Amino acid sequence: MYEEAAIDRLPLDLLAYIFSLVTSFTVLAQGSGVCKKWRKAVNQSMARRQSLSFAGWTMDDRSTSRLVHLAYNLKELDISRSRWGCHITDNGLYQIASARCVANLNSVSLWGMTAITDSGVVQLISRTSSLQHLNIGGTFITDESLFAIAERCHHLKTIGMWCCRHVTERGLLVLVNKCRKLESINLWGTRVPVDCFIALLTISPALQIKPMELLLNAQNPPPLLHAV
Repeated sequence: MYEEAAIDRLPLDLLAYIFSLVTSFTVLAQGSGVCKKWRKAVNQSMARRQSLSFAGWTMDDRSTSRLVHLAYNLKELDISRSRWGCHITDNGLYQIASARCVANLNSVSLWGMTAITDSGVVQLISRTSSLQHLNIGGTFITDESLFAIAERCHHLKTIGMWCCRHVTERGLLVLVNKCRKLESINLWGTRVPVDCFIALLTISPALQIKPMELLLNAQNPPPLLHAV
């Protein structure tokens, strides 16, 4: 006669709590396949999560969007590319944008996602309303994304655009002008001129421009050389 294992006698809520402590998506997937009760517990554990990071994992559009859709109470989402083989595209961002949690996200990192474009970023941003921290560094976004962020993210406090070489002075000026709560902006590796930083500080004098060298250069331009 079958003897029920001790863990199978645990209440569903307690089992879900145990799964919420698991950080390995592989283990969660394996647990979900054990039985119907475990699958329900895994889903409940995902719904409780307020922070989700795929950094270091090999993810694709389908697996990423599925997990985000399960995380109803998510506040922080990190899908940075930190491992070869991680391949998330605009299609993945389209799917994520329809998740219930997106409107309540206050932090999103898309750092290094070279397969995404303005199309996917704009779609995701158009569904946010609470975003305070955004990292889009290491991507190929242009001013089109900045215009969407400026129109939608009025609570934005920090934004990272490390090596976003396709953004221009025009996009940055619109962003800083409309995101009045913006406190910090990382422009390392961009191609905008020093004059742009001066203009940004004119709009928002308290704005922290990173790295510090950019801010110092904007505030203390080199003296003009006079011909002898």
